[in-house]
Amino acid sequence: MEKKLSVVVSVYNEEQALPMFYETTKLILEILPWDYELLFVNDGSRDDSLSILREYAARDEKVKVVSFSRNFGHEAAMIAGIDYADGDGIVCMDADLQHPPECLPEIVRKFEEGCGVISMVRTKNKSAGLIKNITSAGFYWVINTLSEVKFEPNASDFFAVSREAAEVLRKNYREKVRFLRGYVQSIGFQKTTITYEAHDRVAGESKYSIRKLLAFSMNTIMCFSNLPLKLGIYAGAFAGLLGVAVMIYTLFTRQGAPSGYATIVILNCFMFAILFLIVGIIGEYIAILFSELKDRPIYIVEETQNVEKKSV
Repeated sequence: MEKKLSVVVSVYNEEQALPMFYETTKLILEILPWDYELLFVNDGSRDDSLSILREYAARDEKVKVVSFSRNFGHEAAMIAGIDYADGDGIVCMDADLQHPPECLPEIVRKFEEGCGVISMVRTKNKSAGLIKNITSAGFYWVINTLSEVKFEPNASDFFAVSREAAEVLRKNYREKVRFLRGYVQSIGFQKTTITYEAHDRVAGESKYSIRKLLAFSMNTIMCFSNLPLKLGIYAGAFAGLLGVAVMIYTLFTRQGAPSGYATIVILNCFMFAILFLIVGIIGEYIAILFSELKDRPIYIVEETQNVEKKSV
């Protein structure tokens, strides 16, 4: 029986990039030894992306479209694509051609060698800019320092999983606050990496602002590490030692009635800064727990095309 490759593509306001992506990717998929499907997930686009996808699906039965009722975010789009894909291997990538379709033949070869998880690692990314490259390197350093799970630096949302690995993601990794590429690297299976050079966007602009990336980074750290919750213990011990040191200093240096005003003010500011930091961290963890307890859907599908049934 011929194997099938599912290419999951997250789409949000990509009307300018879609024609080039579709033509380029289809040419490569046609020469692969596997059958294929192109599964586009429309993440509540406000431009004509959905109309373009409907047109592709109407004339090409290998194009499948899953369209959300609103924008649920890139992570939700990738999860939905994995849910609806029915291939023996599943590749998640973006529609802006920064994730080169030319890597698909090598991904298929890795699947044929028995790999279950394939991480795509950027060699360089000029289009992201210096600030984002520095913050990305800093993020991976922090998460690898705090988490027991070690992540591949510069791994991206361009990755591939086997049918068996995808089934694990469908059934067991359904958090509302999530880091999908982190889950992919932590589920086990035979794993390998493929390096690629990120191309410039063919059109449009990045949907991730610095503010969104910062919030995403905070959620990721809290999904994979409980160490920030333990900062209270370390901060308390440090503050206690500092208090003892200040007390000894005051006893040995006082002359008459000690003034101590500056010391008290500094200590109070320091203590309250630590206290508010710990309270803020606890609040972030509680917010994540609250999101999970509400158990709202990760995404809501408004319409589909060429999709027979959900694969979960």
